Amino acid sequence: MEPIYLDFAATTPVREEVRAAMASCLADTFGNPSSIHRWGRVADDALEEARAELASALGARPREILFVRGGTESDNLALLGWCRAQLDLGHAPTLAVSAVEHPAVLGAAKGAEREGARVTTLAVSPAGALDVEAADRALANGPALASIMWVNNETGMLLPLPELVELAARRSALVHTDAAQAVGKVPVDVRDVAVDLLSATGHKIYGPKGTGLLFVREGTPLAPLLHGGGQERGLRPGTEDVSGAVGLATALRLAVEEQRAEAERLTVLRDRLAALLRGSIEGVRINAVEATRAPHVLSVGFLGIEDGSALVMALDIDGVAVSGGSACSSGASQSSHVIRALYGPDDRRATVRFSFGRGSDAAGVERAARATADIVGKMREA
Repeated sequence: MEPIYLDFAATTPVREEVRAAMASCLADTFGNPSSIHRWGRVADDALEEARAELASALGARPREILFVRGGTESDNLALLGWCRAQLDLGHAPTLAVSAVEHPAVLGAAKGAEREGARVTTLAVSPAGALDVEAADRALANGPALASIMWVNNETGMLLPLPELVELAARRSALVHTDAAQAVGKVPVDVRDVAVDLLSATGHKIYGPKGTGLLFVREGTPLAPLLHGGGQERGLRPGTEDVSGAVGLATALRLAVEEQRAEAERLTVLRDRLAALLRGSIEGVRINAVEATRAPHVLSVGFLGIEDGSALVMALDIDGVAVSGGSACSSGASQSSHVIRALYGPDDRRATVRFSFGRGSDAAGVERAARATADIVGKMREA
């Protein structure tokens, strides 16, 4: 039978419209956008059109969009760039990050701590509640920056970002959000939720890998991580990938245009799979089920199985592609840091993340549920 791909939160195929836009750019717009001759001007025009398209999709100004090489670089530039800017001014910066952040944010926070920043890790409940008192204490210790993801990549839970933005404003602190799993999945507009920094990547929304953006609200201080030319306002030097920028902009525009209808469709598939798994397997826990969740992620814990990677591999053999959590750590046999943060270090349930996208349908959900029930039964018997 045809394999079923249910790992869209890890990466997505490049959609036809994006490939077409990039192919046209690669064929006809090969100039260096920093060159002043006609080939350079054509490339620069394409780059700035892509920047304006991205800004429009996010409610930002074109000048506030920086092109980077993916979500990890964007997260690092946001956290380390802000901390280094504060250190350059002689300030001791404070970072507050949630316990369920992507490894790119947690790793950047550790790097900032080694360079002199104070770091506070904020607890998150399975219902999506943040430790507000700890956040308030941390943000009062300014200058301060909170980094809280918009949508958790492993469970799909929405974190209370609007409330955090309000709290930060009262403390004259700034807010960064990793929105890699949010853009195109839930409404994202920096005019409505006034974050100061926002990271996103192309390959989660049917764009090319190795593309990403960092929204930097005007007036937000950042220091570059790389040094060289003056591209991207000097904050991300190096010759820009024009075709990648065009592909990213096309992907985000289409994702935003289709967001509402696709969210409704994927919510039905997500809830159907959850009901099938609960009805056919004992000891099933839908992780973060009490939280408000994005429509494209279903995280499930299975009692009686401790090795999530073995379950993921068995499903792969049966033709169903899923992950154990973040694609950055899907090969690990131990539970993820997100599940440990939500349910404690002694949680022994194997966790599988099913994630849905444009190729997902009801037939695939039905088959995935049958395969999972069969494999879980066999693993428990063994």
